[in-house]
Amino acid sequence: MAAFLPRSLLPLLLLLSLSSALRHRRVTHQKPTVNSYTVVGIPPEIQQACAATRYPDACQSTLAQSAQLPSSPSPLQIIQSEFWASAQNLKTAQSMVQIVLDSSSGDTNRSNAAKTCLEVLGYSDIRTAAAADALSRGRIKDARAWASAALGYQYGCWSGLKYVNATGGVNETMSFLDTSLIVSTSNALSMTISFDVFGNSTMSWGPPNTERDGFWEFGSGSGRLGFSGGFPTDLVANATVCKEGGGGSGWHKTVQEAVDAAPSGLDGGERFVIHIKEGVYEEIVRVPFEKKNVVFYGDGMGKTVITGSLNAGLPGLTTYNTATVGVLGDGFMASGLTIENTAGPDTHQAVAFRSDSDLSYIENCEFLGNQDTLYVHSLRQLYKSCRIEGNVDFIFGNAASIFQNCTILIRPRQVDAGTGDVNAVTAHGRIDPSQSTGFVFLDCVVNGTEDYMKLYYRNPRVHQNYLGRPWKEYSRTVFINCVLEAPITPAGWLPWSGDFALSTLYYGEYGNTGRGADLSQRVPWSSRIPADHIYAYSIQNFLQGDEWITTSW
Repeated sequence: MAAFLPRSLLPLLLLLSLSSALRHRRVTHQKPTVNSYTVVGIPPEIQQACAATRYPDACQSTLAQSAQLPSSPSPLQIIQSEFWASAQNLKTAQSMVQIVLDSSSGDTNRSNAAKTCLEVLGYSDIRTAAAADALSRGRIKDARAWASAALGYQYGCWSGLKYVNATGGVNETMSFLDTSLIVSTSNALSMTISFDVFGNSTMSWGPPNTERDGFWEFGSGSGRLGFSGGFPTDLVANATVCKEGGGGSGWHKTVQEAVDAAPSGLDGGERFVIHIKEGVYEEIVRVPFEKKNVVFYGDGMGKTVITGSLNAGLPGLTTYNTATVGVLGDGFMASGLTIENTAGPDTHQAVAFRSDSDLSYIENCEFLGNQDTLYVHSLRQLYKSCRIEGNVDFIFGNAASIFQNCTILIRPRQVDAGTGDVNAVTAHGRIDPSQSTGFVFLDCVVNGTEDYMKLYYRNPRVHQNYLGRPWKEYSRTVFINCVLEAPITPAGWLPWSGDFALSTLYYGEYGNTGRGADLSQRVPWSSRIPADHIYAYSIQNFLQGDEWITTSW
């Protein structure tokens, strides 16, 4: 069984995909000090708006050269111009990566990294355009969510190339991504936050802050934190999956066949419902980007099971691609399923379910694995009444996700002679304080499986379990009104490496109970959420769920 090692020590071969690559770079951008903006010839409107970014000098330089702006631009026009500059930089980046790919026919690793870059930059292109359009229509929360994802994809491209950087072309491409594309997207997103919070009053704008800095977008609130409804009860299957087959059209023997039969581009309240009948389906399932509003409806946890065993220890396979089920299409929904990865605890990364689906709702589903069970990669996702099992970082990613009434269980793995049994439930990967991402756990139970608890009670000191550790610099995870049982160590939270991210992350707790909820010995870099700010993490505020969950059913 593998020891609990920092991911920087894992084989570099595993880092060639978006997912693996995202884990191994500390953010090198330094938060700048806002200067006095005395540059001659730059309109004061631009100077003031750029003061709200992490990279104000780059912001001023970009906007001063923009042909998109009038002589006295409005705040909205300034932000739109920065998004336009990001889109142009994205096109340049895609061309540069294509050149790298064309020159890499003799290098499989570099070729695969370039292909991955082109794929994720394509998603970034779509999300950047959507963010700019949403902003023009007053859909600011959507603009922030989509720009957050676009930024994450760009960072993933950079990070993937880092591990095949053996040519001048790759190095030049990485430099452009890091100093131009990522910077312009970050600046556009930062200004969008200030516009969302302060409107046209640019005198109130400032660089993005987090709860750690005392910034709360929603200082007070009332009402419910979670979602009081449930999965739609009036679903009619458009396709049925049965291992034994069936009669007529619409029947399929595999889940992937049913997904392939779904139309592309469904919009609004129209869905493609796939009823997956009871049985064990040994297959790898992918829901592509163009397949929107797909619904998986099973016969119950433990009855309808989709299972795989891919893992990052296999030659040439990366964490991102180990998922038994991977979803890209927006509006994905699922209920009554078990999705598992049976690779075992000694195989390191082995994902059961991975999702990049915006506005995704999953209820009464079970996710079983060990390291990296549930990869909530990006965008807005709600998990209700689900069961999640694993050990090392088994809920991870850079999405804005709420887990409500979920049962989260730690699984056994071999005890390392040097470090003992050390596990972290979460590893959130926010890379920029402007990203509207984080993990929120509402009314959940965190405990060990029955097998794990037998081992735990034999020697509790050997088994140390933490609520999370900071995968990236601005990691954000909170637990509210949860039951934290005995396996959670008194310290609560685990460092990633040295003091990395300890001054920039936000790890918060409020109203939790259980033996693991005692705050008296928590690490000093975690926080107690003030009572008047817990509604910052409600379904409505954090996911805009009142717009896409209750109104669409």
